[in-house]
Amino acid sequence: MGSRELRGLTGLLDGKVVLVNGGSQGVGAAIVRAAVREGAVVSFTGRRADVGEKLAADTGAFFLRADLADPAQARDSVVRTVEAHGRIDCLVNAAGLTSRGSLLDTTPELFDQHMAINLKAPFFAMQAAVTDMVAREAPGTIVNIGSNCAHGGPPYLAPYSAAKAGLAGLTRNAAHAHRFDRIRINTLNIGWTATEGEDATQRAFHGAGDDWLQQAAARQPMGKLGQPDEIADFVVFLLSERSGVVTGSVIDWDQNVLGALD
Repeated sequence: MGSRELRGLTGLLDGKVVLVNGGSQGVGAAIVRAAVREGAVVSFTGRRADVGEKLAADTGAFFLRADLADPAQARDSVVRTVEAHGRIDCLVNAAGLTSRGSLLDTTPELFDQHMAINLKAPFFAMQAAVTDMVAREAPGTIVNIGSNCAHGGPPYLAPYSAAKAGLAGLTRNAAHAHRFDRIRINTLNIGWTATEGEDATQRAFHGAGDDWLQQAAARQPMGKLGQPDEIADFVVFLLSERSGVVTGSVIDWDQNVLGALD
């Protein structure tokens, strides 16, 4: 018996049609791999064709090139999934923009970029997915990848924190509105995570060297940053029927306890 069988993570999404927006790298790509492993038919979006096509070849998932900053393309990602597979059962909004900006130096353009990727794209993708589910009178699940910055965040992530706080509110609103449609909607507020994008951000905005990840990990309670594959397993659980009736939950997935003080 393999470790996956011992953990009960086998076939959790058998036969489900899953769309992962922002699925070509980082946490999104880990979710694509986990959903395929658990038996789903998976589509995913990304802006870079070379990266998306490689992941599609590696996993058997279907790559849809899209720029989610355009709400029409966010909606269209769902439409194209339904056209290809007949329906959508599960949606994951994993795309994220983390470019830096404080209250004092954020331009209207940067603010709009954050809102477009971190809030508007999930809104209109959810709109399209829920429309399909309601029309078919079928249950479904949605997981939004949020951030613990929704609780406040560091000064240099002002527009990002505002957008992620909005995503948490949207999750609760939509989950309440569609609870009797049996559409469950939850958000996972993740903390500092070891991804390719975080590596690029640390180098570009914070002058980090090659050993930044080791240094950062050593300062964390668990001795590591959040791991994309571990997050992906939790997302698969939330998408699956094994997560039961839970909806409208904004779950803090981190090793630091918010609100606690030494």
